[in-house]
Amino acid sequence: MFSKDIYIQRRRILASRIGKGIILLPGNREQGMNYRDNHYPFRQDSTFLYYTGIDLPDLVFVMDLDGGKEYVYGEEQSLEDTVWTGPLPSLLSMAEKSGVGQVRCISSLKDALKGGSAIHYLPPYRADVHLLLQSWGISEKPSVELIQAVVLQRSYKQAEEVIQIEQAIGVSVAMQRKAMELARPGIRESEIAAQLQAIAVSEGGNLAFPTILTVNGQFLHNHASHQVLQNGQMVLCDCGAENQMHYAGDLTRTFPVSGVFTSRQKEIYNIVLNAHESAIAALKPGILFKEVHLLACEQLASGLKAIGLMKGDPKEAVAQGAHALFFQCGLGHMMGLDVHDMENLGEQYVGYTPDLQKSTEFGLKSLRFGRALEPDFVLTVEPGIYFIPQLIEEWKATGKYSDFINYEAVEAYKDFGGIRVEEDFLITSNGSRLLGTPLSKRIEEIES
Repeated sequence: MFSKDIYIQRRRILASRIGKGIILLPGNREQGMNYRDNHYPFRQDSTFLYYTGIDLPDLVFVMDLDGGKEYVYGEEQSLEDTVWTGPLPSLLSMAEKSGVGQVRCISSLKDALKGGSAIHYLPPYRADVHLLLQSWGISEKPSVELIQAVVLQRSYKQAEEVIQIEQAIGVSVAMQRKAMELARPGIRESEIAAQLQAIAVSEGGNLAFPTILTVNGQFLHNHASHQVLQNGQMVLCDCGAENQMHYAGDLTRTFPVSGVFTSRQKEIYNIVLNAHESAIAALKPGILFKEVHLLACEQLASGLKAIGLMKGDPKEAVAQGAHALFFQCGLGHMMGLDVHDMENLGEQYVGYTPDLQKSTEFGLKSLRFGRALEPDFVLTVEPGIYFIPQLIEEWKATGKYSDFINYEAVEAYKDFGGIRVEEDFLITSNGSRLLGTPLSKRIEEIES
């Protein structure tokens, strides 16, 4: 946990922005994996953690703004619980560390919500929390006012949070280096992925998300399978650790199984790297991240034109969406307690504004974050080029964007795979700062 004062101040700011009523923040509960008592690894709700720091299951945090009171609702560990788990910190002691005044029995919560005050809660993303809300007789819709207040606070990372994020990125760097070390002909993707998770767990945390580790990097979220690595292939490894405080890292590297890129792989890799570095150079307060995304897309299109896969004006090709044959996703996303920070609250609130609406166009609609950058935002930059045979075949059959795409040349790349390079950045007062220990990303560095 952070110091008590940090949580108290966070809640004070939230209370001042909401003003009246009750703020209801249910924590996450234990979830049965294949029967009730065989649990998935517990992960606390990130907003609950942000305002309380209490990392225990089956709790609810309540702020009574009208009465000026705060409560943690839950149950203290029983003697029977102790038989199974050993003694754990008491709920009361954890509440005191968080600066919360009182602990109450969870069974009394329903009656406490009957006073007629407006109840502010966030959109539930787990079915059991949705059912709990129903059982408490809450019929109001999730509070947009609370969503906006939480996003407003959590978007700006405090110095203490940046330290935690950099710690998680440091573990993520170790995971990437291990992947490069292990990759060789004859090893399975799953063998490498298992050792990456072992690193995350050994550092006191776990994975921030299921590791994407694949020789089929053309598929954006292709997780490790039992495929055996072979010479001539590339491994795309997108992995991240979650540290003990539940802050995330998120890094991607693409590297050759043999240890040496082919000339064709080098060409595509350098196009991606150029787009990556062009985007980084553009990061600064005030610029729309959507503009940075489009800049990266134009750099990708220019590079692909230079090797004969695209044609025409790169800027116009991007404006019409032709580049999405090769780059179907967004350039990056916010990162913090969630690897895609706060996305359970709604991308329209986290990544966009009333004046900047999310696109519905293929490719651009996958840009999770488009709003203007501000100091203390933490985000990823992750351009890529992906040759998806099925997509190529469909677009070629209809002649889609034939003014910009040289389909005959693209045919030769249907077996290529995909390349992505990703790093994490803090927006500063006049630009950005790379977070974490630098990790090799240039061809000569990776090969060496």
